[in-house]
Amino acid sequence: MGKQFSEINDDLQDFVKRQKIFFVGTAAKDGRVNISPKGHDTLRILSPNKLLWLNLTGSGNETAAHLLKNDRMTIMFCAFEGKPLILRLYGKAKIYHERDTEFQEYINMFSNNVGSRQIIEMHIDLVQTSCGFAVPFMDFKEERGMLNAWSEKQGKKRIKMYWQEKNTMSIDGFETHILPKNK
Repeated sequence: MGKQFSEINDDLQDFVKRQKIFFVGTAAKDGRVNISPKGHDTLRILSPNKLLWLNLTGSGNETAAHLLKNDRMTIMFCAFEGKPLILRLYGKAKIYHERDTEFQEYINMFSNNVGSRQIIEMHIDLVQTSCGFAVPFMDFKEERGMLNAWSEKQGKKRIKMYWQEKNTMSIDGFETHILPKNK
């Protein structure tokens, strides 16, 4: 059933590229564990042990707050179509904001999106598969365009105001560093 690997092999990379949704799990030492569903074309595998994920503006910013406290992160994919499979990627992650050189280096790997909030770089130290026999079949209909339309309507200036209001602190009161200290 389940297998462990030290890296993402070619077959698993192909599996990841076909997925329409993935789940990100993080936790600080204290407080709540966060699991976020993610979609759109926001994940890039750079090597068998390194990936990037473009984090878009959302109602909270738990992942960023947690990674500042504890850099462990898990990403999980489930096969909702075809052959059953669950894939978990375990590793350490870093957050890059617009003001960081790495963000500027990586941002062109993704489609332009006004709501681009952070880029998360993950160094994978364990890859685990499991059966997925209990995961239901679900048919992909289409991406929801609501987040991108909302971001476009807001524009960059209003997005940053939204970050100030909704994305600077986690639900447990941890800072996210979404904005520079003096802004």
